[in-house]
Amino acid sequence: MALGDANLGLLACFRETDVARQNGPALGVPFVLVAPTDLRMVMNQLLARSAELEEAISALLALGTFDGSARSTTSRTLCSVSLEHAESTKILLVSGNFTSAVGLIRLQYEALVRALWLLYAASDGAAEKLAAELSQRTATSAEKIPMLSEMLSRLEGKAPKEALEMLLEFKQYSWKPLSSFVHGGVHAIHRHSKGYPAALLDQALRASNGVSLMVGMLLVMLSGDQSQRGRVSGIQMKFRDCLPPDR
Repeated sequence: MALGDANLGLLACFRETDVARQNGPALGVPFVLVAPTDLRMVMNQLLARSAELEEAISALLALGTFDGSARSTTSRTLCSVSLEHAESTKILLVSGNFTSAVGLIRLQYEALVRALWLLYAASDGAAEKLAAELSQRTATSAEKIPMLSEMLSRLEGKAPKEALEMLLEFKQYSWKPLSSFVHGGVHAIHRHSKGYPAALLDQALRASNGVSLMVGMLLVMLSGDQSQRGRVSGIQMKFRDCLPPDR
């Protein structure tokens, strides 16, 4: 899902909104955005469905890993990190901190790419560096692992083809604008000063949900449980209304 917004009309600016959160079933604290009535209804419905989707995917963390190795366990930990970023994105959207919310989607994606790379393509040495107890020495050593583009390159021919294609598609359409939000580029400057179209916030949240769905796929792979095959497809069908549209 591309996050470039040059052709989006300025449908609404949520910059100056109040925020409310109410108790409920999804994640314990569903997200409620207070804005003009028509926009509030659309965004609150999407936020609620996104929270339910996150709950369904987070449940897959309980599957564990197929071998209990440091490599697979660390990959699973990165999946959990990615899901934490997804939840934080929704919290920031509700609070009106839209620039930070959109920027977090890049971190969510990076954690997923690293998790997949660690499982399928990382050398034993690189896996050991990331799984080691944290110290000044191990932190310095872990800085030498490949950059994201190299990780994706090394996944070719090793990771499941469908999973890699989805990661590459996301990077093709969303990496540059997301990086602009992260590093204070033109997207961040323009949107923070002039406001965020409702369509862009909708698009960003769906993109985050799409990354979370890929995390769910990896969690099933990590489990090695053949009985779980098709579980993520079922989640995808159930929550199609809050995912990016099919290309």
